[in-house]
Amino acid sequence: MPEHLWRVEESAARRALLAPLAAAEVFYAAGARLHRWVYEAGLRKRTRLDARVVSVGNLAVGGSAKTPLAAFLARELAARGRRPALLSRGVGGRRAGEVMVVSDGGRVLAAPADVGDEPCLLAAAAPGVPVLAGVERAALGLRAIAAFGADVLVLDDGFQHHRLARDVELVCLDAALGLGNGHVLPRGPLREPVAALARADALVFTRARAGGPPPPGSARLPARLKQFSVGMVKLGLRPVGRGERLPLARLAGARAGILAAIARPDRLAAELAELGAELCARRVFADHHLYSRADLAGLDPGLVWVTTAKDAVKLPPAWAEGVELLVLEEEIERASALPLVDFVVSRV
Repeated sequence: MPEHLWRVEESAARRALLAPLAAAEVFYAAGARLHRWVYEAGLRKRTRLDARVVSVGNLAVGGSAKTPLAAFLARELAARGRRPALLSRGVGGRRAGEVMVVSDGGRVLAAPADVGDEPCLLAAAAPGVPVLAGVERAALGLRAIAAFGADVLVLDDGFQHHRLARDVELVCLDAALGLGNGHVLPRGPLREPVAALARADALVFTRARAGGPPPPGSARLPARLKQFSVGMVKLGLRPVGRGERLPLARLAGARAGILAAIARPDRLAAELAELGAELCARRVFADHHLYSRADLAGLDPGLVWVTTAKDAVKLPPAWAEGVELLVLEEEIERASALPLVDFVVSRV
């Protein structure tokens, strides 16, 4: 997603340049409204399962930390005596049409090539919690209930998936980006018009910083929508696939490169700059790209290469021989997220 679509203020020249996308935006928004309406009107039936369902989704494309938040909520629910399972559609997996058990809570049983990167990231981020992946989320839920006795299903990326009835609807927005330019795809970064937020139970501003300014576009949000702000904390840097975690100070003054297949690689670049690194190279691929060994060929061994946890699940350590490739590890800041956990628990 081009970074300029996140800009709240647009020049007259930029608005004119993007004007041809306005017609496509109208059709995309109408399609999103129709898709939601056919379920709300009962023209298509929603499936209700014998377990509580918590949906963690987003309104904008990419980079809202919804997957780390879904994993965090599942861990917290398990710590409070519930039996959660994580359900993910997965993107790019060759077996997306099947019901795949990615993790049984103890072992990872599927690879990114089969189910996509996000289910594997969930399995790594929520040890002890079963993770299932596939297009048919209702079928995933039935399997989770039957095989693992799940009593709470945490649905990753569920806001636009209307087929499975849910009990709690959470929508994530990056606190620094908010609604971006406020337009729907392809004119802007939104998957649905802002009015869709009226169907949510709560809005979660992720990557929030204490004392930060209001998220862009806040004035357009539904007035009575419950809101939470959740931070992220950087834990350190870990060599891909092996080794002990290194301190963030490893990047101070270092010449670095980024290796990423995420929606917003510029965010990773900005984080490296904040940590004191000099960004010298970028090797960037489309979001959810499935790496091959050739993708890492020719990485400058004189640089410290940094990637994300989402990328790391697709990178065998042997592919990075001769290169320092580190994963910037981060997680939901628990103290800031506890009010949200309490809210979810009260609803399930």
